[in-house]
Amino acid sequence: MEVKAKKRLGQHFLRNEEMARRIAEAVRTPDAHVLEVGPGMGVLTQYLLQQPFASFSAIELDEESITYLQEHFPQLGDNLIAGDFLRLDLGERYPDKFVIVGNFPYNISSQILFRMLDYRDQAVELVGMFQKEVGERVTAGPGHKQYGVISVLLQAYYDTEYLFTLSEHEFNPPPKVKSAVIRVTRNFDKKLHCDEDLFRKVVKTAFNFRRKTLRNALQSMPFPKEVLAQDPLFTKRAEQLSVQDYEHLCSLLP
Repeated sequence: MEVKAKKRLGQHFLRNEEMARRIAEAVRTPDAHVLEVGPGMGVLTQYLLQQPFASFSAIELDEESITYLQEHFPQLGDNLIAGDFLRLDLGERYPDKFVIVGNFPYNISSQILFRMLDYRDQAVELVGMFQKEVGERVTAGPGHKQYGVISVLLQAYYDTEYLFTLSEHEFNPPPKVKSAVIRVTRNFDKKLHCDEDLFRKVVKTAFNFRRKTLRNALQSMPFPKEVLAQDPLFTKRAEQLSVQDYEHLCSLLP
């Protein structure tokens, strides 16, 4: 029995077992609970189960996949969770630190990253596969065209690494784009020195008008006129600023 990939769930099953092994071995926090999101037919699961993790579980939304996993990986037992990762209360289920791993459905990839941010004090690592464009966006630094809102928000708390690229032909069915495996690691030395909600608002507003200089992009925010005129950051565009630059902008608001 094979599971039929469902377009509505964004399923593209990884076929290359060597790539699956590399993903499993890329986890750097084995003493944390490891949660696989969307195991599908278990190509990655089999290698995750071989790792010396403190504990492991997998969450799957697709009923057909759940049946397949129960038959082929009975050792999962109660550690196979039938449900929606985006609705899971991660803080209650994993009160200590945890790692998120998976070949993530493209249609919820950004939501997974924002969920990680919501639980940043517990979500210490993510190793996973995204659409190549998303992987590049997460790991891009200031000055790169891929650099955007998620780059800044994640890099305020995490170190990000682009590990490797996979072609469309490594999947069934093949997606229309290449994929990227990235690693995102919590850096507890990184602390925001401003209000988090204000930081997010400034970053999002700046990138909403990324082709404009910040003097024009942020005109809806109450920056003092003399600051707008004198601070050289306002002559730049959103993708040219670092996390620290955005913190500085927040400090200029009354």
